[in-house]
Amino acid sequence: MLSPKKVKHRKVFKGRSKGVAYRGSSISFGEYALKATVCGKMTSQQIEAARITINRTMKRGGKVWIRIFPDKPITKKAAETRMGKGKGSPEQWVAVIKPGTILYEISGVNEETAVEALELAGNKLPFATKIVSRENTL
Repeated sequence: MLSPKKVKHRKVFKGRSKGVAYRGSSISFGEYALKATVCGKMTSQQIEAARITINRTMKRGGKVWIRIFPDKPITKKAAETRMGKGKGSPEQWVAVIKPGTILYEISGVNEETAVEALELAGNKLPFATKIVSRENTL
């Protein structure tokens, strides 16, 4: 799974999900892309599951770019633990997603294969997405 090699702080605040994405909101590499339409968080497992789905649907033809990276730790306290005694230990890594963020880009395949691959990948994710192309929104 994806995780950073080194971080400045081992535990971070929860934060709030608001605003729209300005950086990472346009197609840079591929011809077709999967774009988030709402706020959310993607775990490294979800990123990997969607990537595998895209690759299997394209039958290893074309190229895939992952435009997000999970760099925020999510902590969790052990089960049946009393309140207090500090924050739990880091359990997983997530990528914070804002509306408009491009998640995946693909190229080198025809339109119907690209749309099918991105639709199946979008079904794996915990928030709403839409498919866009370099020319126009599909």
